[in-house]
Amino acid sequence: MKSIKILLVAVLIAFSNTVSANETTPGDDRVKVSVISKQIQKLLENPNFPVEQNFMVKIKLTVNNENEIVVLSVDTRGDKETIGAFVKSRLNYKKLVGNTAKKVYIVPVKMISL
Repeated sequence: MKSIKILLVAVLIAFSNTVSANETTPGDDRVKVSVISKQIQKLLENPNFPVEQNFMVKIKLTVNNENEIVVLSVDTRGDKETIGAFVKSRLNYKKLVGNTAKKVYIVPVKMISL
């Protein structure tokens, strides 16, 4: 179980850098997207459920006026209730460091089983 968590952390690190916004992000916005990605990666560490097979999760989120993450949807082919609840409980209304653009982001995360 512990090795699954360690593997998931490694996967989150590897794939959370592929954050994309719903619009093209020029120059300084790319830096902000990278910062958001790293913060989300830290918030999703150590999941509380076993990963039995590889799957992809697309997290659609926005940032509110208080610079907090608001999860809009979680799209996956895995156990939607468990994964959705996990992502929402870890990300919803968590403060981001720095000032972030108020737009919709799509964060792809790949979870890999052992």
